Amino acid sequence: MTRTINLRLDINGTSHALAVEPRVTLLDALREHLVLTGTKKGCDQGQCGACTVHIDGKRVLACLTLAAQAEGRQVTTIEGLAGADGGLHPVQAAFLEHDAFQCGYCTPGQIMSAVACIREGHTGSDSEIREYMSGNLCRCGAHNSIVAAVREAAEMAR
Repeated sequence: MTRTINLRLDINGTSHALAVEPRVTLLDALREHLVLTGTKKGCDQGQCGACTVHIDGKRVLACLTLAAQAEGRQVTTIEGLAGADGGLHPVQAAFLEHDAFQCGYCTPGQIMSAVACIREGHTGSDSEIREYMSGNLCRCGAHNSIVAAVREAAEMAR
């Protein structure tokens, strides 16, 4: 018999009730139980950053976070970045402007990390941006465009 726990997760401003096994990760809860598939499953080991989301405004790897750890906290996924009017977040717009993606698989995690990078003030130089974003891998090699997009979004935020 599989044991489940009841959770209430606040995701992108909406409360969701779930019954999941205690070992279910936040990533699997988002993708498999809530059909919020913008957060990607890359390595499933915390190495690639594709699953980056924000919990209470801080970036976390959803593949290494149990869903139960997010209960009572505010979770923001890539789907929750858009404005109330449905417009793109400035970082999303900058990624489009700078063509900061190729295959696009890492893009949601890159964008979520970029938002945190700007919010936390790690945009003093391109090397500082690269260091902060180093936990998010892009196998296609769009790193230069990603740095340019983060730099532009940070300048717009100032």
